[in-house]
Amino acid sequence: MEITGNLAVIGYGLATLGPGIGLGFLFGKTIESMARQPEMAGQLRTTMFIGLAFVEVLALLGIVTPFIFP
Repeated sequence: MEITGNLAVIGYGLATLGPGIGLGFLFGKTIESMARQPEMAGQLRTTMFIGLAFVEVLALLGIVTPFIFP
């Protein structure tokens, strides 16, 4: 049996696990913090969106890397 295709597809699939888990923790802990201290909701939301940007950069790097290094 011969395996054909590009291993970059497998690499991208593995690369999406990190940001997916990171987003789950990020949103879960932010919602938990807002429930504990509702008066801090605005500041927590702002910090969450900054963290969201950093986590999404990891996912975009996972998409771009197979095209840069074929």
